[in-house]
Amino acid sequence: MRLFLWTFLLMTCLVSAQPYQKTITLSFEKDLIPEGIAVDSKSGKLFINSLKHNKIVQSNLDGENATSFIQSNEHGYLSGFGMTIKRDILYALGNTLTKENNKSILILLDIISGDLIKSYTLNNSKFIYLNDIAIDHNGKVFISDSESENIYTINESKNSLEVFYSNEAIKHTNGITISNDNRYLYFATYTSGIRILDIASQTLINEPNNHKGIDGMKFYKNSLIAIVNSRRDISENGIYQYYLNDEKTEIITHEKLMDFENPTDIPTTFDLVEDKIYFLSDSQMDMLNQQTNMIIDPSKLKNYKLIVHKL
Repeated sequence: MRLFLWTFLLMTCLVSAQPYQKTITLSFEKDLIPEGIAVDSKSGKLFINSLKHNKIVQSNLDGENATSFIQSNEHGYLSGFGMTIKRDILYALGNTLTKENNKSILILLDIISGDLIKSYTLNNSKFIYLNDIAIDHNGKVFISDSESENIYTINESKNSLEVFYSNEAIKHTNGITISNDNRYLYFATYTSGIRILDIASQTLINEPNNHKGIDGMKFYKNSLIAIVNSRRDISENGIYQYYLNDEKTEIITHEKLMDFENPTDIPTTFDLVEDKIYFLSDSQMDMLNQQTNMIIDPSKLKNYKLIVHKL
C-alpha cells in the first residue's frame, strides 16, 4: 500500500511538472491574416486584427461569441499590426501595405464599447511600417518602425506621433518591449539582434548579437519572451526565452521553450497575461499577396488556432 501511494505521488508530481498548453480552434473568417493579438484579462476577451480586412475582431478566450470589434476601415483603421491593452484602452497600429501613398495610424479604442478615444496618423514620403508597441507604467508609448531606424512616441501637447529615438543600429526593429522598472527598452532588430536602450540617457548599452529572426517580444520576470519566425533554418524558429543579468542590461543565456506545431507556421506577435502566453499558431501570412491584397489560394486557408502556453 505504501509503495502504491509513493508511486501515485510521484506520478502526480511528474504530471503537474509538465508545461500547461491548450489549443483552441477559433471560428473567425479564415482570410483575416492576423498580425496583432491582445487579451483582456478582466473581461476574458481575445482581440485579433486583420491585415487583409483592416478590422479588429473579438471572442471569448474559449473561442465562443466571435464577432467584429470594429468593422473594416472603421475609425480610419488600416491593415492591422501590433496591439496592446493598457488601462482599459486597446492600442492598435495599422499601415497601408503598399509603398505608394503610404500611411500609418495608431488608434485608441474603449475596450468595452469599441468607441474611438483618439487616433494619430503619419503621412510620409518615406515608407513607414509601424510594427509593434510598448507602453510604460505611466502610459508613455513607444512604437517600432520596421522600415526605418526610428522609434516613435506620442507628443501629447501636439496630439501627434513624433520620433523619440533614432539610430542606424536599430534599423528594421520589429518587436519592442519595456522593463518592469521603466528604465530600458528592448528592440528586436533585423540586423543587430536584441538591442537594449537606456531610456533616460538614450544610449544603447549592449553589443550587437545574433538573436535575430524575432517578431513579437515581451518582458517577463527579468527575461524576454519572443517569437522567432524568420530564421533561415526553420528548425531554429519557435518560442524562446532570453535571460537577462540582474541589472537587465545584458542577455546572459537563452533557451527554446517550444517548437511550432508545423515548421512552416508563421506566428507573429503574442500577448502575455500573468504566466500565460497567447498566440495564433499560424497567421497564414504566406497566403496573402500584400501588393494586391488578394489571397493566393483560398482553398488552403484553415481555421485559426489559439495556443495558450503557461510559462
